[in-house]
Parts: sequence; C-alpha cells; structure tokens
Amino acid sequence: MRYPAHLETAPEGGFVVTFRDIPEAITQGDTEAEALEMAEDVLRSSMDFYFEDRRPVPMPSSALDGERLVGLPAKVLLLNEMLLQKVSPSELARRLGTRPQDVQRITDLGHATKIDTLERAMLALGKRFELSLT
Repeated sequence: MRYPAHLETAPEGGFVVTFRDIPEAITQGDTEAEALEMAEDVLRSSMDFYFEDRRPVPMPSSALDGERLVGLPAKVLLLNEMLLQKVSPSELARRLGTRPQDVQRITDLGHATKIDTLERAMLALGKRFELSLT
C-alpha cells in the first residue's frame, strides 16, 4: 500500500508533506529526504486515528505528477478486513488457534510479521492474500 505524498516548499524553508488519501497525515522536514522520512512516520502514526475510531483506512489513489509514493505495511489490509467483518483480535486468535497476544503482535504496525503469518490471518477471515511485483 503506497500512498501519494505531495511535497510543497514551505515559505519558512524546508518542505511540507500532505496526503490526499489520509488528510490527517501532515508533516515537514528541512530537506526533501528528511521530509520523506518524516512522511513515513506520520503516515504510520495516522493509522492509530483510523483504528482507534474503528474506521477503515482508505485505499491509496494513483499518484499524480510530482507526487512521491510512501508505503504502509500490508497489515493495514488485515486490520481493514477485521473492521469490515467486525472481527475482534480475540476472535481472530480463536480462528487461528493461537493466543490473543500473538494476534496483538500480528496487528501491531510497528512489529515485523512474516508474510505467511499475515496470509494465515487473512485466510482465517475468508480472504486470500496475494503479492505482486511491479
């Protein structure tokens, strides 16, 4: 999931970064590289607002000319599906035959999770997890 980011030169210097699809995500940096690094952090942090409010994260739109793509982990798709189906972490743990603590790590955007674990979680929700290269 790669979201288009708009970088704009700030009047006081540096760059401001905004996302059309995730309006809560706004950040800035002194250099373009720093602004893009901060963009990754703010995009990930913005997910807390969505999931705390039990709102699905919108899918990324296509990038316009001049926009840069900033990625989110595939776990967002799992969390969106859990919201859509109204499946709690404890229910997902039951379906996976595992402990709720394990599902907590699977759904934590800051915790690395193996792709086969995400695939099993999606299968437990009746969905297939497919990966493609572009």
